[in-house]
Amino acid sequence: MARQCEVCGKGAQIGNRVTTRGKKKYLGGVGTKVTGITRRKFKPNLQQVHVIAENGMHQKIQVCTQCIRNGSIKKVVRNAPFQLPKQAAKKP
Repeated sequence: MARQCEVCGKGAQIGNRVTTRGKKKYLGGVGTKVTGITRRKFKPNLQQVHVIAENGMHQKIQVCTQCIRNGSIKKVVRNAPFQLPKQAAKKP
């Protein structure tokens, strides 16, 4: 897949780059003018992430940052988190 999120399918979108010139009116100028409009691409912020697939295997996929933040994927835990040793219960 070329530059597309493998979870939500987000890809590149087309938009405009607007170039302005001049001083704004509230700053004492005569206002800004649009001097050029060109086409551009808005690319998604994709990251390569190690995830756990449905069958339990580890995979490396390209995922957008929104899918990582909202928990759509489950990342691979490389090191087990630190746990305190269990203490025996005190008897009165």
